[in-house]
Amino acid sequence: MFKKILIANRGEIALRVIRTCKEMGIKTVAVYSTADAESLHVRFADEAVCIGPPQSSESYLKMSNIISAAEITNADAIHPGYGFLSENAKFSKLCEEHSIKFIGATGEMINQMGDKANAKATMKAAGVPCVPGSEGVIIDFEDCIKVAIETGYPVMLKASAGGGGKGMRAVWKPEDLKDAWDSARQESKAAFGNDDMYMEKLIEEPRHIEIQIVGDAFGKACHLSERDCSVQRRHQKLTEETPSPFMTDELRDKMGNAAVLAAEFIKYEGAGTVEFLVDKHRNFFFMEMNTRIQVEHPITEEVVNYDLIREQILVAAGVPISGKNYYPKMHAIECRINAEDPYSNFRPAPGKITTFHAPGGHGIRIDTHVYAGYMIPPNYDSMIAKLITTAQTREEAINKMKRALDEFVIEGVKTTIPFHRQLMEHPDYVSGNYTTKFMEDFVMQ
Repeated sequence: MFKKILIANRGEIALRVIRTCKEMGIKTVAVYSTADAESLHVRFADEAVCIGPPQSSESYLKMSNIISAAEITNADAIHPGYGFLSENAKFSKLCEEHSIKFIGATGEMINQMGDKANAKATMKAAGVPCVPGSEGVIIDFEDCIKVAIETGYPVMLKASAGGGGKGMRAVWKPEDLKDAWDSARQESKAAFGNDDMYMEKLIEEPRHIEIQIVGDAFGKACHLSERDCSVQRRHQKLTEETPSPFMTDELRDKMGNAAVLAAEFIKYEGAGTVEFLVDKHRNFFFMEMNTRIQVEHPITEEVVNYDLIREQILVAAGVPISGKNYYPKMHAIECRINAEDPYSNFRPAPGKITTFHAPGGHGIRIDTHVYAGYMIPPNYDSMIAKLITTAQTREEAINKMKRALDEFVIEGVKTTIPFHRQLMEHPDYVSGNYTTKFMEDFVMQ
């Protein structure tokens, strides 16, 4: 087992990893930028190393600084959390070259699944249902026209190196294809330094449902059921729940088996997520695989009583998994609390938190790194807390969430708490009748 783990991340996920490490008797090293000197993950780690200025490119994305921090503190493993370098094949390989265990996928696995066009080809070979569309990257615009005709409108153009909704364009008719092609490539080039595109059939009335999987070094994988992540804005998730109100036992088994098949086909090691689009007829199609821990992993932990960070560490240390699948025994909902103004188009609202009161009580979990007096820096993602409620039924989990949101006081900055409070009263959400298009018609009251 590892003696000391460096957490190459910040905020709530860094603190989350530190907590499990402490419970396992493993020493921890926090890294931080100068903007994060007062963050709780710095305070609660056994050691802390400043790795640069506020800009991510000079701190949390600076591989040489992180490797140096690991070497000077004698860390024998690095946990990347999510975002930043968590799905960076070069960093995974760099850790290996320096005899530091990367708690995550190998560089080869990340390359195989990180490029969406390659991932789709791999999943087709594995026998996992995929959305009809291009076979790999589209060569040029003439090829784009041909693929669109073969696939049938409406279609979705996607950046091969994409994520977070960047470089995606829905095209409903042929005359709009050229503008979509040009703008998607331009956005992808700016965001990822790569303008390769691929195309898929646009799934109508889709739900975004993902399956949590864990694989070990011996080629065995299991699933921990699904999470419904369909409430999104600009392809960024706002709230998640498990089990999905759209799910049936038969569909859960089919999707779970497909996700395990995908993981075992590539001999996946670690925690990961196989993401699917599910149409209104409950047909499901592979969308992508995330080779890391997800933001929304706590809801899965709550309904199956399973510490996913602990399992990541055990698998990385060479411990085999049990191989059994896990099914939800309760219902859990997560609301992402962002420092954004929901009344001004969710504009980021960094600043100083003057008052912070967290809700409590049975079935309430809060993952956060902020507190009264904390200055939210403008340099990073705006999420400042995750509020999770767990109950016997979905109705009880919603009622518990409403009560918890009413009790959650954050002053000094604007947050998305009012949005979530209204969401919990929305008839379509309450009935479970929502798709990824839900936010297009949502209006703050």
